[in-house]
Amino acid sequence: DDPVQAFRIKPWPTVARDIDEAAARVAGGGVVSRVFLCDGDALILPFAHLERILLALREKVPTVRRVGIYGDARSILRKTPAELARLRELGLGIVYHGVESGDDRVLADVVKGSTAADAAAAAARLRDAGIRHSVMVMLGLGGTARSREHAAATADLLTAMDPPFVGDLTTTVVPDTPLARSAAAGDFVLPDRWGLLTELRTLVADARFSRCRFHANHASNYLPLSLNLPADRERGLALLDRVLAARDESLLKPEYLRGL
Repeated sequence: DDPVQAFRIKPWPTVARDIDEAAARVAGGGVVSRVFLCDGDALILPFAHLERILLALREKVPTVRRVGIYGDARSILRKTPAELARLRELGLGIVYHGVESGDDRVLADVVKGSTAADAAAAAARLRDAGIRHSVMVMLGLGGTARSREHAAATADLLTAMDPPFVGDLTTTVVPDTPLARSAAAGDFVLPDRWGLLTELRTLVADARFSRCRFHANHASNYLPLSLNLPADRERGLALLDRVLAARDESLLKPEYLRGL
């Protein structure tokens, strides 16, 4: 019932005012080259609504070179190939997609609403439309009970999706959430930092990419890592193996520097 969390489509006058603000900045000598359509899964908006936004941006802010948006497997697959191609033509250049896990059991447990097969199909549809794809996955989301399965299945899914960008984030148990209640009941146990790094190692070792910028440098992560895969695979594995062998917490980001 929290109104902040309730989904709603912003009325067109509100969106138009935002676009006019960007246009005024350009008219004043500023440059707006990238636009992000937020918040949440904005790709779920009806095609005609998104088309109207992109057409207005093209008309009023011609300096824009790329538009980004959040989307998930359901919202991507609700758009036809022709609709996605049209959005790409109008400037939609990248979709940020929270995949979370390749393990269907984990996805069901967190009520993701889609499967690993859905995510792979969504990746193919974006690729066919010429839209770049940035994928986010969650270390630790399977808890200790499914840590190995979660990591292995996620590596397999990333291989199937073959995105140009991957971001690894660490699951955080936030108070007053269903996950926090599961943790309090003992049904969910977050892996410790070494277990989380073991999952990260599985992703680096087993996921196969054509060419991917692989980041594990989010504020939630214990060991910042940025790799060009597959070129940097051995370097990344060597670092992870050294840290896992040493079990030296001074090599990791301290808790007070971690965040959501």
